This record gives sequence, C-alpha cells and structure tokens, in this order.
Amino acid sequence: MPIPLLEYIPSSQNTRVKGYEVPGDEQPKVFSTDNLLSSGEISILIEAAYRQIFFHAFASDREKFLESQLRSGQITVRDFIRGLCLSNTFTNSFYNLNSNYRFAEHCVQKVLGRDVYNEAEKIAWSIVIATKGRAGFINDLLNSDEYLENFGDSIVPFQRRRVLPSGASELPFNIKSPRYDAYHRRQLGFPKASWQAAVRGYKAQEKQPKAGDPSLYLSMAKSLGSVGNQPQSISAYNLDYLKLVPRR
Repeated sequence: MPIPLLEYIPSSQNTRVKGYEVPGDEQPKVFSTDNLLSSGEISILIEAAYRQIFFHAFASDREKFLESQLRSGQITVRDFIRGLCLSNTFTNSFYNLNSNYRFAEHCVQKVLGRDVYNEAEKIAWSIVIATKGRAGFINDLLNSDEYLENFGDSIVPFQRRRVLPSGASELPFNIKSPRYDAYHRRQLGFPKASWQAAVRGYKAQEKQPKAGDPSLYLSMAKSLGSVGNQPQSISAYNLDYLKLVPRR
C-alpha cells in the first residue's frame, strides 16, 4: 500500500504571488497547442518541451514516436511531457545519477515550474518515488492541481515568475542545479586526494623545463649547503692606517 503524500507548508515564494509585470524579454514565452496554426509552430513547441525537460536534445535523444503522436493530435502536451520524463534519456541523464531527494527537486523544477518550498516537500516527494516508483511520481506531478491549474493539457511547462519584485531575476533551474549533487559525489568517492595532488602539481607541456634550464639545478644547489668564508667583524678603531698605506 503506497504511503500518501506527506503534508508540507508552502513558503511565500515568488511563484505563489500574482505578478503585474510589464511584458519584456525576461517574461517566459507560453507555448500551447490551443493557438497553433501550422506544422512549423508545433515544431517550435516540441523544441520548447525538449529544452524544458532535457535542456537540450541531441538527435539520438529525440522521441520520434511521441513527436508523431503529438503532431497528429493523438496525445496532449501533458502526455508528451510524461513521455519525456519517463524516457531513457531522462532516466540515464538524471534519475540514475542522483539521489531520490535531488531527483524530486529536479522534477518539481522542470514539471511544476518552481523550486521546492522546503526540505519537507523534498522528503515528501522522495517518499512517493520510493513507494510508487519513478512513473508513479511523474504521474502524481502531472495530475496535481498545481500543474493542471498552471499548464493544463496544452501548455508546455516553464519556470514561473522568474522575475523578482526588485527587478532582478532568479537563475534558470538548469544553471543553478548541477547534475551531480554532493550526495552522489560522496557515493562515488569523488574527488580523491590523489587526484587533487596530481592536478595541483600539473604543468603544461610547453612550461616543462628543458635541458640547460637553471631550475633543473636548483635541487643540486640546495644540497651543497652553505659554502664560503665566514663574514669577519672588523672595526675601524682596530685598523693601523700607517701600515696599510703603501710606501712611495
């Protein structure tokens, strides 16, 4: 029996407050199938969906079957987003390389278009992943009231309200959220001390000392120790100037 989603308190984020901004370059562009008139516009919508979920899709990452179904109207945009989140590319690039906490945070950002409210929400969604699996977690996100109210069946998800009231803007999620978090790096044992020492002692090939370079003899010069006469302490009062002056 799966555990129901734990309750968490939503924080007063920028996305929860209705904004009255003047439209500009910082405002997200809405891609929807409700106002598409040509096949070229549906291609632009598909590219926007790939950028939202994958950040960038190479030719080998594209889901041709899902694209064909979306173009012919057999599936909705929400179904297309579900297919991308359950694809092999998304599984190998994000799910397999992160903990459940990090994966839950990443999917909330990509699918719901906002950051997680707090650690309680991250833990709540990670429990859903552990009990319902990855597919059940994605379905719960896409079937949630928050997703349906903001995107519905026809709108590609986007980062909501990235512009702050002060005029600044939040960083895009794909920039401030690296793929490998601290938890996964500890699991891999990375970075290692030996690797760090090798990098600190590395010199480029063109900067390596060549034959005849004085730096090659530095260790030999240090091994000789101090060689030479000891300095003498001579006072001007002890000098016999009459004997030191030569005869003419």
